[in-house]
Amino acid sequence: MTVREWTLLLVSSTFALYLWIAWRARVRDTRGFYVAGQGVPSIYNGMATAADWMSAASFLSMAGTISFLGYAGGVYLMGWTGGFVLLALLLAPYLRKFGHYTVPDFVGDRFESPIARLCAVFCALFISFTYVAGQMRGVGIVFARFLEVDVDVGVGLGMAIVFVYSTLGGMKGITWTQVAQYWVLITAFLVPAIAISIQLTGHAIPSAGLCGDLLEHGVPLLQKLDEVQKELGFASYTEAFQGGFGRLEVFCTALALMAGTAGLPHVIVRFYTVKNVAAARWSGFWALLFIALLYLTAPATAAFARWYMIDSLHGKTAAQLPQWFHSWESTGLITWLDDGDGKVAYHGGAQRDDNELFRIGSISRASFTALRDEHRTWIDSRGARGTDSRIELRSKGLDAPDADILVLATPEMARLASWMIALVAAGGLAAALSTASGLLLVISSSVAHDVYYKLLRPAASEAQRLRVGRAAIGVAVILAGVIGIFPPGFVSQVVAFAFGLAASSFFPVLVLGVFSKRVGTVPAMAGMIVGIGFTATYILGNLYFGMPRWCLGLGPQGIGAIGMVLNFAVALGLTPFCAPPSAEVQRMVERIREPEDAGAARLVETTREH
Repeated sequence: MTVREWTLLLVSSTFALYLWIAWRARVRDTRGFYVAGQGVPSIYNGMATAADWMSAASFLSMAGTISFLGYAGGVYLMGWTGGFVLLALLLAPYLRKFGHYTVPDFVGDRFESPIARLCAVFCALFISFTYVAGQMRGVGIVFARFLEVDVDVGVGLGMAIVFVYSTLGGMKGITWTQVAQYWVLITAFLVPAIAISIQLTGHAIPSAGLCGDLLEHGVPLLQKLDEVQKELGFASYTEAFQGGFGRLEVFCTALALMAGTAGLPHVIVRFYTVKNVAAARWSGFWALLFIALLYLTAPATAAFARWYMIDSLHGKTAAQLPQWFHSWESTGLITWLDDGDGKVAYHGGAQRDDNELFRIGSISRASFTALRDEHRTWIDSRGARGTDSRIELRSKGLDAPDADILVLATPEMARLASWMIALVAAGGLAAALSTASGLLLVISSSVAHDVYYKLLRPAASEAQRLRVGRAAIGVAVILAGVIGIFPPGFVSQVVAFAFGLAASSFFPVLVLGVFSKRVGTVPAMAGMIVGIGFTATYILGNLYFGMPRWCLGLGPQGIGAIGMVLNFAVALGLTPFCAPPSAEVQRMVERIREPEDAGAARLVETTREH
C-alpha cells in the first residue's frame, strides 16, 4: 500500500473511533456537557489532560523548532513542562475544591463582580482563539501533505470532525475521545522515533540514540551535527543562546510559557472533571507521566530530523533531490529555486530572528512578486542587490523548510515503511484535534455558561443552555478555521503567543485569588486588563505594525513574562487603596486552602473537648 492509502485507512479509522466514542458518551445535561459529570477516574483524566495539553505545537512544531534552533529551542520544552508542574502543584487542587465549571466562574465569584466575570470571559476567548489557530493550522498541514489537498481544505475537514464530536458529547465525549487520541498520538510519535534511533545509532531508546554514535561515522551524533553546522556556517547545534535567543529572551520565554501553562483555561477545566481534590492531584501526576513520554523523546527526534535534512539536501542537484522533498514541495511549505548552479546550497548567513536562512540564490522581481502572491507569505525584499533587481528570498516556507513539517517529514527522510509515515499523520491530527476540542469547549462554556446563564438568563432551562452551548461551538469552529487558514505564525509560535496571553492575564489573578484574602475586585480587574492589554498590543505591534522590540529587546514569544509582572504589580499596588473582599469571600478563600480533612479533624477535636 502507498503512503496515501495507508493514511486514508488510518485517519478514517481513527476518525470513526472518535465519532463512535462521542456518540456513546453523548450528554443531555450541562454538568455532563461542561465537566463530564465530575466522575472521570484520575488515570483516564491524566491521559485526557496530556492529550489536551500536547497540542499540534508539542507534536508537530516543538521538535521542528528545536531542530532549527538546536539547544536554544529547548526553551519551549522546558517552559511547557515546568509550567505543568506549576499548575498541578500550585493551582489545580484549589480550583477543583472551589468547584463550578469554568475559570471565569472562579473569577466572577471570587471577586464578586459580573464585570470581573466578563473580563475573564474576554481573556478566555482571546487566549482560546489564538491557541486554536495553531491547532487548525496543524490539521491543514497534515491533510495537505498526506491526502494531497490544499491546506485550506485540510482545515475545513478538521473543522467538520471536531464540530461533530464536540457538540455531541461535550466535555464527557471530549474526555473519552482524548483518551483514545492520547494513545494514537503517543504511538505515532514514539514508533518512528524508535525505528530511526535504531537505524542511525543502534539504540532502541531515542534519548540514548541522541547521545550515541552514528553507526555510519562512528562518532557521537551531536558531535557530528556540531561539525557539520560549523562547516555550513551555522552556530553549533549544542551552542546555547543562538537564533536570536539571548539569556534574557530564554528566561522570559520560559517564564511566560510556565506561567501561561498554569493559566490556560482549557487545561484548568480538566481538573474540574474528577471526583475530588485527591483525584485532581493524581490526575496531575498521571498527566506528567504521560506527557514525559513525548517530551523526553522530542529532542532526539529533532536531532534526527536535522541530520537527515542536511544530509539529504545539501549539495544535491535537482535530479538528486530525494522523494520526500518533492512530496512536500507540492504543499508550498518547502521550495528550492535554482540560482544557476543547479545545486541546493544549505548554509548559514544573514538570518531572520525566528528562522535560519536557507539560501536559494536570487530571482527576478516578477518571480518574487508572483511567489509572494501565490503563497500568501511575507518575503523580505531588503536583500535586493545588483542592477538587475534580483532579490534574495528570505521567507520561511519558501526558502527554508517550515518548522511544522519536520516531524511529519522525518520518517520519509529516513525511508521508513509507508504505514509508519501514515501513522505520524494520524498522530498529528490526534494532537491537533484533541486540543482544539478542549479549546472549543472553553469558548462554548464562556459564552453559554458565564455570559448567557450567569449574566443574561439565570432562569434558562438545561435544554436552552445546551442549545446555546452547542451553537457557540459551531460559531467558534468557523472562526477557528478562518484563523487557521490565515495564521499569524507557525504552530509553536502561535501557541507561544497564547501562553503569553494566559500568563499575563489569568495566572496572576488565579494565584492572588487563591492565596490572598485581601485582593479585591478593582485591583484584580485592573491587573488583568493591564497585563493582557500590554501583551496583546506588543505581540500584534511586532507582528503586523512594524513596532520595534522596545521592551528590553524581547520578542513576542517572551513578552508575556513582562505582562505578568505588570499584572501582579498593578493588582498588589492598588490593593491597599481599594476595598477588601466581603467576609463571605474571605471565608471561601480559607475553605479552599484547607486540607480536605481539616474540617473533619476540627469536628473530632471539638467532640473530644465536650
